[in-house]
Amino acid sequence: MRWLAALVLALVPALADAQTWKPQKTVEIVSSAGAGGSADRGARTVQRYLQALPGMPSVIVTNRTGGGGSVAFTFISQHAGDAHFLGTMATNIVTNHIVGVSPLSYRDFTPLNILMREYVVVSVLADSPLASAKDLLARLRKDPGAITFGFAAAPGNQNHVVIGMIARAAGVDPKALKTVVFNSGSAAATAMLGGHVNVLVGTPGTVAPHLAAGKARAIGISAPQRQREPYASTATLRENGIDAVYYSWRGFLAPRGITPAQVAFWEQAFAKVVDADEWKQDLQKNVWIEDFRSAAETRKHLDAEYELLKTILVELGVVR
Repeated sequence: MRWLAALVLALVPALADAQTWKPQKTVEIVSSAGAGGSADRGARTVQRYLQALPGMPSVIVTNRTGGGGSVAFTFISQHAGDAHFLGTMATNIVTNHIVGVSPLSYRDFTPLNILMREYVVVSVLADSPLASAKDLLARLRKDPGAITFGFAAAPGNQNHVVIGMIARAAGVDPKALKTVVFNSGSAAATAMLGGHVNVLVGTPGTVAPHLAAGKARAIGISAPQRQREPYASTATLRENGIDAVYYSWRGFLAPRGITPAQVAFWEQAFAKVVDADEWKQDLQKNVWIEDFRSAAETRKHLDAEYELLKTILVELGVVR
């Protein structure tokens, strides 16, 4: 029986290794949006917290823009089984597949979590003749092609859904609206500030600095009720006769094929991120709403969201 005892002793370290894992090389967080965009801000905020964890190797952020996030997702998919690659995840991981922008869906990755949610803000230049969302509806009813909407970063995403809801409230075909898709929210905001698009539909954090500078004005938000500053005085879209209550969720994913031990490591790491006192300050700064969900909870949410968004996008005429 000595050989059995020796075998057991030999297996103990191997079994322990199978139950634990930690990064052994640089961790790369891939942002699907350009610098300054909401996904980029989320990636760089999380990078700061992960880098501070004991024993964590270098953590870097790379921006791989294009295709409404498809470039980033394709890159991550090429690293199956490697838990040193993480990617930002938002509604485009669902909608890109629904609208046919990408053959990849969330099922081709390992969703790790949802960290926060963001409502959608409709904003214009400070001196725009559109003083409210009601003015926007009236203009669209008169001439659907008179207004150009700018948003990021993928057709069919949460911003596009809200634009479709606005069109529906105006009684016009969403396909009749003029839309321009940008690689990041910051690029879309720059276009609005430069007068290249009339209306910016995007995240609260993207618009907030321009509100503070007096360069932009928020005319509606897709929340069920008024929000905290800097949007405390911004009417909800519902208050303006637009049935549009919708939010974007944001989190992180890894390549497919990583092990349960690797999933567990990242779940514990991100749990420490949202438990940090400073995280509350970052939520406030970026106008994020905490909505932390585990890997299992996130997968269930994505299953439900896929069916919900498929129905919404068909109804809005974005997909057949």
